[in-house]
Amino acid sequence: MAVKKYKPVTPGQRGMTGHTFEEITKDKPERSLLVPLHKHGGRNSYGRVTVRHRGGGSKRFARLVDFKREKRGIPAKVAAIEYDPNRTARLALLHYADGEKRYIVAPLDLRVGDTIMSGPNAEIRSGNSLPISSIPVGTLIHNIELKEGRGGQLVRSAGGAAQLLAKEGDFAQVRMPSGEVRLVRQVCYATIGQVGNLDQGNIKLGKAGRKRHKGIRPTVRGSAMSPRDHPHGGGEGRQPIGKPGPRSPWGKPTMGYRTRRNKLTDKMIVRRRSKTSR
Repeated sequence: MAVKKYKPVTPGQRGMTGHTFEEITKDKPERSLLVPLHKHGGRNSYGRVTVRHRGGGSKRFARLVDFKREKRGIPAKVAAIEYDPNRTARLALLHYADGEKRYIVAPLDLRVGDTIMSGPNAEIRSGNSLPISSIPVGTLIHNIELKEGRGGQLVRSAGGAAQLLAKEGDFAQVRMPSGEVRLVRQVCYATIGQVGNLDQGNIKLGKAGRKRHKGIRPTVRGSAMSPRDHPHGGGEGRQPIGKPGPRSPWGKPTMGYRTRRNKLTDKMIVRRRSKTSR
């Protein structure tokens, strides 16, 4: 999982870096676990743009990833570590003892030939999935459920790891990668270890084309727009933002303005995320 530098044959390649893919053991994905990926360009059913800066990108298939880890008590052997174009983490192809094949997000120390399992009686080793009640305090975990049986929703990107801090009653305190400490029910499942591909954060795209291959369209500064398109726009020459501070295109504050509205789960957050961990 090292980072390689490109020889700058063109100006766009100066400073550009990429993955060496040395951990990848299989080039082609498992065909039985592929489904078509239909793109919408950030538009809803009415054709209106609801998510900006999306469109284009390379064609790709979606991989069916097992976030639930519901095959309890059945051992599985790691057959391959594969690349997934839809996420920053790598995927591990599992061959279960009953013949079924599934993908999971590959942890850091998982290797081809390892045997992993999910269930309350599984060992505390990287790749095994257990209920939080069966995981020792202080363990690094990922792919954490928020609701029992729904599947992992938290800590699934490359290099991510949460830490189990404490257990009390029906809940456990988990520190997220952002520094936030929140309560999670102990019956929820989590996977042991840290997500692999740690060097994802060191990759420099180097040129606009690699951004377009990802399906991300250009982002224009508000100060470069007209006043009818953005609160920062207008003026002769370059102008400062102004007294009210930075705003979104719709006039909402963008720095220090809380946008969280889910009051039902406010009580589950013990400590807000720290500013230094963003």
